[in-house]
Amino acid sequence: MNVIAFLGSPRVDGNSALLLKEAVRGIEEEGFIVRTFNLNTMNIHACQNCGGCDKTGTCVVADDMAEVFTAVRSADRIILASPIFFFGLSAQSKAMIDRCQSFWCEKYLLKKPIPAGPFGRKGLLLLVGGMKKAVGMDCGNATATAFFRTISVPEHAVLSFMGVDAKGAIRDHPTALTEAFEAGRSLVSV
Repeated sequence: MNVIAFLGSPRVDGNSALLLKEAVRGIEEEGFIVRTFNLNTMNIHACQNCGGCDKTGTCVVADDMAEVFTAVRSADRIILASPIFFFGLSAQSKAMIDRCQSFWCEKYLLKKPIPAGPFGRKGLLLLVGGMKKAVGMDCGNATATAFFRTISVPEHAVLSFMGVDAKGAIRDHPTALTEAFEAGRSLVSV
């Protein structure tokens, strides 16, 4: 089973990274390898809405998204971990998602969705933020849902944790790291 993960946090070893680390540990304990993309360290330009992918489903911008496009096509399981900033996914996450417009064109205009493969395609969304109201998590999940469906991931689980802001504070949450570990394990169960 091919598993990839996107870390959308700019904070090194922050709460999103800690949640993702536990999910990956759960997957690895089930015998699978996870390829993680740290979006903050990658050269990913913003979508230019140039129309270059409209007729081909291929993005014309040359940068590190080429690796992402290849990985997404062959993945059976996809994880996105992001902090919530101003009721939305991080800029790093959103830049990657926006560049998946080429997959949208391929799926909806050209009628060529990514095939499911022998294990099907499933996703996991890990969200964390300092807010006290769920609206930020809801907005982040709405964007992630559009992303997952565009890349032919018909279902995804969501773990979200509010009121967690300071670096490393997720460690003080009574269940978060255990939940992330179990979500990783569950993601790869067949």
